[in-house]
Parts: sequence; structure tokens; C-alpha cells
Amino acid sequence: MSKSTKSKKSTTKSTASTKPKAKPKKPASTAEESSDKKTTKAETKTTTSAIDKHMEKRFETMREERRLPPKVMTELVTKVSNLGVTKKEFDDICDNVVDSYERSLVEPGEAVGTVAAQSIGEPGTQMTLRTFHYAGVAELSVTQGLPRLIEIVDARNNPSTPTMKIYLDNEIASDRSDARRIARDIEMVLVESVASNVSIDLLRQAIDIRLDPELMEDKGLTVEIVATAIEEKIKGKGEVEPGENVIFVYPANDTLAELQRLSEKIREVRVKGINDVTHVVIRKESDGYILYTEGSNLQDALEVEGVNPHKIYTNNLREIYQVLGIEATRNAIIKEAMSVLNEQGMDVDVRHIILVADMMTADGNIRQIGRHGISGSKNSALARAAFEVTIKHLLGAGIAGTKDPLRGITENVILGQLIPLGTGSIDLLMNPHVPVTQKKTKK
Repeated sequence: MSKSTKSKKSTTKSTASTKPKAKPKKPASTAEESSDKKTTKAETKTTTSAIDKHMEKRFETMREERRLPPKVMTELVTKVSNLGVTKKEFDDICDNVVDSYERSLVEPGEAVGTVAAQSIGEPGTQMTLRTFHYAGVAELSVTQGLPRLIEIVDARNNPSTPTMKIYLDNEIASDRSDARRIARDIEMVLVESVASNVSIDLLRQAIDIRLDPELMEDKGLTVEIVATAIEEKIKGKGEVEPGENVIFVYPANDTLAELQRLSEKIREVRVKGINDVTHVVIRKESDGYILYTEGSNLQDALEVEGVNPHKIYTNNLREIYQVLGIEATRNAIIKEAMSVLNEQGMDVDVRHIILVADMMTADGNIRQIGRHGISGSKNSALARAAFEVTIKHLLGAGIAGTKDPLRGITENVILGQLIPLGTGSIDLLMNPHVPVTQKKTKK
């Protein structure tokens, strides 16, 4: 082959390599499909935005009309927003929710008190009278069942088993050593609980306090701390002399009676912890370590360093009232009563309990449901007499010349009159002097 032929071939190759390759043509059907998909997506977006706008407009209208309570409204918005429904389905859902809510409202003149009393009292007859333990906390017992329910409605000053549930700060909630330290700060330690013996030494004319080293170490105490606590308590009525695991107290007046009196006083001296909290149990739960206490002192527990003040809870309603106020007490009554009923497997609607809690706390104080509380403070003398101590109320009303407005249920039942409930709560009046307009009959 000649050189010229070779050069021609190489030129042809280079020309071919420099020419751009032609792109393969897409089939007509594929191009059409992609354009259809784009159109469908655009349409879907337009439809979705239209439904969203419709939803927002409807929700806004419902909020302005205030036909649903805020909590129900929030729940409706949350649930419907993620369903992906059409306009008609959305409108149907909203109409049904409003209709269901309005049907569930209490009718004017409904005997809500009687219904609530029946709804709580009837399941209450099936409750057990035993005292239950906390689930998972065998060391502490807490009153449950009927005795606890009676304590709640009686608004007792001191419940039979007061207890607190104490959460720790988030930074230390998962550290057991910190939980133990805070438990030690909370648990009340008396002199007699760390002393192996408290006796009167007649030779020295002193009180001899022998301390238990193991108990002292367990509670994180020293002889000096105990001696300081005793000194603060007796306030100049004697001298305190600490020694090696022993403390001598020399009273100013060294008579035998004074020694015995001071000895009893020293036994009850609080060395550490907060008043009334006799025992603390540490439990590991999903939120970290939680302290359960036997005994309750909400005021002092809130001031302990390391305690989460937003999550602390006590079952002592009076303490909640004194520290946190009447609204917190109302919520605590509802929570306590519902937990007792749920523990027993009773299905009682929370609204009956809410009515009871509202009655107990309506005037800003916590009142019992009884003759010293709600029932004893009714305006009607007949209603008070129908409940308890009949003669006292009737005599008092007779002497004072009390008038009874007869607005309640009980007093009207006593007199055999129509009670002001249901249809009896309405008075129908008619004016006979209004002329009746006759319709002209067409011929």
C-alpha cells in the first residue's frame, strides 16, 4: 500500500473522530409520557394547595365561631392535616366532629350533680378496702381504694399515707451517686436514729449519747454535725461536749427531772433532712432515678438542690393548696380520684370527677363534701336539715326566723313540689289579653 493511500485513511479517521455523535432520538411515546407526568404533578400540586387553603379557611372560621373547645380544635387540626382527604371528605369530617361535640353537651336543666354522684358512688361499692403497695416500690405502702377516695372527698388535713414523687434535675437524673446524695439530704435523720444508746450518767450529771459508726457513715454524718444540731436545739440550756463517737450534754439545771426532760428532747432533735420525710426509696425508671418518700413536705423539698421543682408531686392536697394554690389543688383532686378509680378498674368518666373537684374548690378554699363543707353551707335550712343533724338546723332556722327561697332540689322534694330541674326549671307564661290574629281565608 502506498503512502498516499495510508494518509487518506488516517485523514478519514480523524475527520470521523472530530464529528459529533448524533444523539439517539427518543421515541415519541416516551416524550409524551414525561410531559403527561409533569402535567399531573403540577395539577396535584395545585389541588393540594387548594385543599390546604380550604382547610385553613375552614379552621379559621371554626375558631372564630368557637363551636369547639381549643383542645378539641387542636386535635382535629393535627389529625386531619395528615390524612390527605378531598374537600368533601374534609367538610364531612368537620361537620361530624362539630355535631358529635354539640350532641355530647349537657342539656340545660340536666341533673348533673345526681348523675355524677350515681356514677361515682355505684362503682365505689365494688371497691376493695385493702391498702395497696406502689407498683414496683415494695418498701412503701400507700392507701388505695375506698379509704383513699373518702380521704379525697373529705379533704383531710393529713392523709393516712402521705408520699412524694421527686424527680431530679436532667443533668443528674441518670447518676445513682447524685440520687443517693439528694436522698440523704431529704430523708429526716433524728439523733435517736443514729444513736445506739441515749442514757443519763448520774455520776457526771450529764446525758450520754453513744453514736453508731456504721449508721453515721451510711447517713453521711460526723460527730461534730450531730453536736451542732443538739446545741442549736437546746439553746443555752446546757453544754455539749463531743468525743469519739460519743456526745455528753451537761444541762444548766442538773436536777433528775431536767435531765430526763432534756434527754427526751435530744432524742427528737433533727440532725439532717427535711421534716416529716421518714424514708426515701430510690427507683430506676425510664426518666432516670426517681425518689419516692414516706411522708410529705412539699415546701422544703422544693428548696433542696438537685430536685426538679417542675415535676415534684405529693398526694397531700392541703400541702398543694398551701404551696401552689387552689388551681393546682383542683388538678390534684382530679388526678388522685381518677388514679384510685383506674387502679380498681373502674370506668368513670373524668367529667364527673371534674364536677366534684370544681365544687370542692369553687370559692378559693378546699372544702369537703359533708356537713362541714359543701352540704353544710347551702342557703336552704331544709336542705341542710335533710343531710345531717336535722334538729339542730331546724331549731336554728326557727329561732332566727330564716326564710327558705325553695330554689334547690331537696327542699322542693320535702314539700312535694315540682323540682327546678329538667322541664321543672322552665316557667311558661301566657298573656290572655293579646288578640289572636285570624288568617284570611282565600275564596
